[in-house]
Amino acid sequence: MLAMMAIACLAVLCSCTQQKKATEVGLQVKTQYGVLEGFEQDGVKKFLGVPFAQAPVGELRWKAPQPVQPWEGVREAKQFGDDPMQPNIFGDMAFRGTGRSEDCLYLNIWTTAKTTADALPVLIYFNGGGLMAGSGSEPRYDGSSIAKEGVVGVTANYREGVFGFFAHPDLTAASDYKGSGNYGFLDQVAAIKWVKENIADFGGDPDRITIVGESAGSFSVSLLMCSPLSKNLIAGAMLSSGAEVLPYLPASQADADAAGAELLKRAGIASLADAMAIDADSLQKILPPRGMSNVVLDGYFMTESADDVFERGEQAQVPMLAGWNSLEAHPMQALQGQAPTLKNYKNAMKAQFGDMTDEIFEAYGITADEDVMSQKGFDLVSDLFTGFPTWKACDYHAKTGLPVYRYHYMHPRPQVSAKMGDKTGALAGGVREKTEEEKKAQQPSIAPGAVHSADIEYAMGTLDTNEYYDWQEEDYAISKLFLSYYANFCKTGNPNGEGLPQWTAITKDNLDAAPVMKIDVESKEVASPEREKAYRTLEKFYRSKK
Repeated sequence: MLAMMAIACLAVLCSCTQQKKATEVGLQVKTQYGVLEGFEQDGVKKFLGVPFAQAPVGELRWKAPQPVQPWEGVREAKQFGDDPMQPNIFGDMAFRGTGRSEDCLYLNIWTTAKTTADALPVLIYFNGGGLMAGSGSEPRYDGSSIAKEGVVGVTANYREGVFGFFAHPDLTAASDYKGSGNYGFLDQVAAIKWVKENIADFGGDPDRITIVGESAGSFSVSLLMCSPLSKNLIAGAMLSSGAEVLPYLPASQADADAAGAELLKRAGIASLADAMAIDADSLQKILPPRGMSNVVLDGYFMTESADDVFERGEQAQVPMLAGWNSLEAHPMQALQGQAPTLKNYKNAMKAQFGDMTDEIFEAYGITADEDVMSQKGFDLVSDLFTGFPTWKACDYHAKTGLPVYRYHYMHPRPQVSAKMGDKTGALAGGVREKTEEEKKAQQPSIAPGAVHSADIEYAMGTLDTNEYYDWQEEDYAISKLFLSYYANFCKTGNPNGEGLPQWTAITKDNLDAAPVMKIDVESKEVASPEREKAYRTLEKFYRSKK
C-alpha cells in the first residue's frame, strides 16, 4: 500500500512538473517582478519597455544598476521605454522610444514560443554608437525576424556617454566595490541577468543565451565575455566590427578618476555634488560624451584587461561567430584630401607605423598607386579601425579549441531611394547631401564596399525598416542567408544549415589558413594565408608598442 501511495504521489509530482514546464506563453506573462502584458503582431508576441533595473536617476545617477522593484497588478509592455540620454551624433539612428531620459533601463522581447516547454534559444543584441549614442528601440535591431526563425529576440538599452561612462574619485570612494566609470557595461550585465532569470516564462532557454553587438556593442560583447560578472551567463557570442583586445587597452581606475575630475574642472563644475544637481539635459550639454575613457579596470566589472584574459584563454568558453565589413574605413580619411598615391598613403601612415611602414604595406600588398583605392587599401584602414581587433579576438579564441566562425561582409548597400532626393549613402550609415560633383555625375554613387554598420539590417532581417535605400532582390537574398546563419548559431553554436554555403570553423589547427565566409551575392568560404600574414605583421607592430 505504501509503495502504491509513493508511486501515486510521484505521478502527481511529475504531472505538476510537466504542467509547469508546459505553461502557455500568452500575452500576459508573470515574471519574478510582476505580470507583463504585451501584444501580438504578425505571429510574434512582443513585450516592449520591460524594466530590468531601477531608473538610474537622482541618487542612483552614476551608480551600478539596482534590481528592479516588483510591481502590483498588470504592467503594460506595449511600447518602447525611453531611449538613453544622448545628443544627435549619428545620422543613421532612428528611435522608437517614448523620449530620451536617464530613466532608460528597459529591454524588449520578441517571441514565437507557444509554451514555456519550447525553450527556444535567446539572442540579446547590444547596440552600437561609440558608447555615446544608440538604443534597443532602433528599428534595425528589431527582433521580429529572428523570432520567426525560432529564436527569442531581445534588445536592451544601456546608459550612454557621460551617463554611462563617467568616473570620478568621489564616485569611486563611495561605491561598494571602490570603482566607477563602467555603468553602461554594468547595465548590460544587469540585462543579461534579468533575461537569465525570466526568459523561461517567455518560452526561452536561459541556458542558451547568445549575446551580439555591432561596433561599440561588439566591443561590449568582448568585454562581457571576460568580465567575472557575465562570462558564465552566456552560451554563445557574436561580434560585428570590434573587440576590446590588442591594440585597445583599458584605463586604470586612477587615470579614469583623474580624467573625470578634470572634465568637471574644465566645465566649471566645482564638485561632484554640483554635477549631481544638474538636470540631465543641461548636463549633457555641459559634459559632451567625446573624449571620455571607456572601459575602466574598476576591480569589479573588469579586474584586468580583456586582452590579458583572451591571451590566457580564460574568456567565456563558448562558440564565437565574428566578422567585419569590407569598407569599415576609407583611405581618403587617412589621406585627408591628398591624392590617393602610394607615396601619399605611406606618408599619411608613417606617423603611426614609423620604421615598419614599408613592411606593413608590403604585407597588405599595397605596392603601387592603383592599390591605394583597391580592396587592399580599404583593408588596411578598415583593420586599423575594427578589423584587426576583431581578427585578434578570433585568433585568441580559436587557440582555446573552441569553434570560431569568421566572416567578411562584402555587399555594398544599394542606391539611396529616389524619394530621398539629392542624398547619397554616408560612410558609416545613414545618408548625407550629395556634393556638387555627385549631383553632376551621370551615374549615382555607391560606396565600393560594405561600410561600417551596413551589415546590421541584413543580419537581423530588418531591411524594410530602413527606408533610405532602394533594396533589391539580391539584398533580401543576402539578408535571408545572414539571418539564417545567426539563427542557426543561436540554436546550436554552429551557423551551418540545409541549403546554406558550408562554413568551416577556425580552430587552433588551421590558424595560418583560416577559413572565412565572404558574405555577398555569391557567398563562399575562402582561406587566404596572405591575409593572415598581414594580420600577423600588424600584430607584430602593435606588440612592439605595447
